[in-house]
Amino acid sequence: MSKLLIRNGRVIDPAVRYDGTADLLMEGDRIAGYGKNLDVAGAEVFDASGMIVAPGFIDMHVHLREPGFEHSETIESGSRAAAAGGFTSICCMPNTQPVNDSATVTSYIVERARRNAVVNVYPIGAITKGSAGEELASIGSMKRAGIVAVSDDGRPVMNARVMRRAMEMARSFGLPVIDHCEDLHLSAGGDMHEGFTSVKLGLRGIPACSEDVMVARDILLAEVTGARFHVAHISSKNSIAMVQHAKAMGLPVTSEVCPHHFALSDEDVIPYDSNFKMKPPLRGRADVRAAVDGIVSGAIDAIATDHAPHPGSEKMQEFERCPFGILGLETAIALSLETFVDGGRIPLAKLVELYTVAPARILHLERGTLAHGRPADVTIFDTATVWKYDVNKSHSKSRNTPFHGREFRGGPVATIVNGRFVWRRDRD
Repeated sequence: MSKLLIRNGRVIDPAVRYDGTADLLMEGDRIAGYGKNLDVAGAEVFDASGMIVAPGFIDMHVHLREPGFEHSETIESGSRAAAAGGFTSICCMPNTQPVNDSATVTSYIVERARRNAVVNVYPIGAITKGSAGEELASIGSMKRAGIVAVSDDGRPVMNARVMRRAMEMARSFGLPVIDHCEDLHLSAGGDMHEGFTSVKLGLRGIPACSEDVMVARDILLAEVTGARFHVAHISSKNSIAMVQHAKAMGLPVTSEVCPHHFALSDEDVIPYDSNFKMKPPLRGRADVRAAVDGIVSGAIDAIATDHAPHPGSEKMQEFERCPFGILGLETAIALSLETFVDGGRIPLAKLVELYTVAPARILHLERGTLAHGRPADVTIFDTATVWKYDVNKSHSKSRNTPFHGREFRGGPVATIVNGRFVWRRDRD
């Protein structure tokens, strides 16, 4: 059995509240333990001095585009981008072609990931057939095939009765309901956040209330049904306040925020640059402050990227015509360190929690800890190395990012999945 020893790193395992310098030993595809001055003959040794050794990071919101849109991304290319971003597990949304609304499509994704992915891939099934918002998908059979949640992400369920039935069904199968909260009537025709900047640029606005009213509706439905409700890519101050209130009421409500929503505001939009177009859009400064405060207070449970690749042939059009979405996997850790740790807003252990045990708990995954016997998934990163993001060297098939050329301090160093290195940062 192969052995891998990570020596002298700062081991942080929020699941058991461990934070200290130690060696971490992996035997085969399992964690064998960690402690001081481990001496294991015959083990491959990686010196992690000055680095952080954490449970494998989990991104619970990724678009891999396969099947159907392989010109944008594939399971293989997306998984390699995830590994380069420090992620060992990713959850892929169902907006493929065909939509992942059946056990057949779920099984296809699971098998393609088994063959081609370098990280763990967990499918998320559609709430409704074809994500059309009318008839419930085959949730039970998809659960048996391997989904970990249900969502019509990108095409919110507008019919409240359908959503109620979906929550009841999901609860019976022990699955969380993840909703892209957007009232499509309020946001219709919008291209960016509705505010002073949209008026100045002459672009149609997407009001924050289009998110708020759906968050409110789904919280009420979660209270009625007892279902676990998770707000995808939360972005508005009122939505965050409502989630915090729901938690105070004891409701099973959780949420995630994307790095671009706490690192950028609508004022950062370079006029008509489609790389700044995403949904939810970059919000106002008050919303950005609320997102940061939501992480600090615990109103927001996890950080997820909403990695949404689009090829240049589609993205590089007029702002009003191009699709929503940006890349996110390879810049997430650096943006999080910059916003929260460098600014002293949260301790490093809290940041690790947001990417590990928190998403694992929401999705009921076995991963997210370095406990003995658990899968040997490890993320190694540092907080000091200065580097510049060059999207042209990205492992993704697409190049749509607002962070090209940006300089960062700190980021992923190595990614280990099932006891094997799947990515290491190039040494200068």
